[in-house]
Amino acid sequence: MEEKNLICINCPLGCPLTVTLENGEVKTVSGNTCPRGDAYARKELTNPTRIVTSTVKVKGGKLAMASVKTASDIPKGKIFDCVKAIQDIELEAPVAIGQVVLADVCGTGVDIVATKTVPAKG
Repeated sequence: MEEKNLICINCPLGCPLTVTLENGEVKTVSGNTCPRGDAYARKELTNPTRIVTSTVKVKGGKLAMASVKTASDIPKGKIFDCVKAIQDIELEAPVAIGQVVLADVCGTGVDIVATKTVPAKG
């Protein structure tokens, strides 16, 4: 059996978690003060995911950049591919919050969306 220690990031409490694994399978989770800690530990050790945030260039806008993020979490192993796919995007102003900037990033089924409105110049 193997033991892993994590800090839960689901709420500000930051519970220290101890996870027991056997053959890569989570057997027990302890230290959590709510069920979300248990779910977080199981997911983090078997299928870790993350939200990716970044910026993209905006042409003809009152701002030169717009913030973007993944609409939901993506597999942790796809983060660098996702960032690479975002880096060359240049949008035409106006940009609306929630606008899909890149659909199905890296085959994840998750879209990249704008998180800031950028009006056109003038």
